[in-house]
Amino acid sequence: MEEGGQPHKRRVRYSGTHPKSFREKYKELDPEKYPEIIAKIRAKRNTPAGMHIPILVKEILEFLKIEPGQTGLDATLGYGGHTLEILKCLNHRGHLYATDVDAVESAKAKKRLNALGYGEEILSVYNINFADIDQITAESGLFDFALADLGVSSMQLDDPERGFTFKRDGPLDLRLNPAKGIPAGERLKNISQEKLQLMLVENADEPYAEQISRAITARLRRGEGIETTSQLREAVAGALRFLPAHTRDDSIKKSARRTFQALRIDVNKEFEALSAFMEKLPHCMAKGGRIAILTFHSGEDRIVKQSFKELFREGVYREVARDVIRPSAGECDLNSRARSAKMRWAVKA
Repeated sequence: MEEGGQPHKRRVRYSGTHPKSFREKYKELDPEKYPEIIAKIRAKRNTPAGMHIPILVKEILEFLKIEPGQTGLDATLGYGGHTLEILKCLNHRGHLYATDVDAVESAKAKKRLNALGYGEEILSVYNINFADIDQITAESGLFDFALADLGVSSMQLDDPERGFTFKRDGPLDLRLNPAKGIPAGERLKNISQEKLQLMLVENADEPYAEQISRAITARLRRGEGIETTSQLREAVAGALRFLPAHTRDDSIKKSARRTFQALRIDVNKEFEALSAFMEKLPHCMAKGGRIAILTFHSGEDRIVKQSFKELFREGVYREVARDVIRPSAGECDLNSRARSAKMRWAVKA
């Protein structure tokens, strides 16, 4: 019996030498308790389940030039990797405001950071979309610096129940906030072939958008559901059967990844949220405030680039990045998920 009279509940054991289910990966899901296991996984150039490795940390901190006493915004809390490094720079002076639409992961990140000594006096976490950052400034005042990492967190990709990847079977959900909106599986039931084709092109630059959209809508008309991640991948694979055998598998993998991306962007209205964020952001920044944004695909990078360029012409920003900053070859080797990252920056006039 445990103290307080509660019976001790043992951890569920898995059979064999390695866990097969995501929920059984107790060591990777609580990485702070098992540093040796995490080190072994990292040594294999993999990201442990339930964890996220922050990207371009050195470059971000060098640009933001954070000083103790400043007020800042982390618009995409996620696992809290970038957040922790920012808090270290503040050195318990000033304040960091963080937002994340994912209530599940933001609660975990807040608990993790609180345990490291960063409580309410230095860190405030809001479970809101970053498109609503103007709701925070009434309390925070203007920000001296701001960071937004637009990539999907590894924790979301790793959990099959969230439906973000076809690597493991799970419900085709794709919502960043599971409590809002409709799952991707439901979205597909109510979309025309023409709209789906346009979505694949605009959200993911999919070269086989016509073939994939026709295959998906034809499957749904036949009464064959697409409610799981495996079923969506099967539909993509079926659409690309015409490709030469020696390139087919690789093309299917890439097209499936882009199809998931396009659906995720649509379900979460990501481009609309990013456009609103970019419009509101300069009004939330102090004079000389520094902004760093990480993008991971061409659609969101275009929105960031265009916003910075237009507002620089209007005199809202005094400086903007002329070229993107990319992770080094060494960082990409250690973290394959860094390869598509681009950093753009701006300084408020």
